[in-house]
Amino acid sequence: MTIKVSIAILGTVLAVAGCSGDKANKTIDRGIDSHSVSELTAGIWVDPTGCDHWIIDDGVEGYLSARLDKYGKPVCSGIAPPTTAVGNFKGGKRDPI
Repeated sequence: MTIKVSIAILGTVLAVAGCSGDKANKTIDRGIDSHSVSELTAGIWVDPTGCDHWIIDDGVEGYLSARLDKYGKPVCSGIAPPTTAVGNFKGGKRDPI
């Protein structure tokens, strides 16, 4: 084998090694004080086109997800001007009830 073929095989092996079948659970915050993302308070960030996104900031990590209706279409509620956020999303933890 030539050096070029060896490098190509090694590169392919390394690229495929990064593709594991283990799917990480995205519903758990894996920070220092690990907890379920459902225990965090979400706010709404309005993108430049006027559509809503759920936003959570626990101080170290942040989470952002499009706000969708039951049909999977974006929600554009007009709750705030574009490129602004509303709600108590910076504390991370859910407000006590």
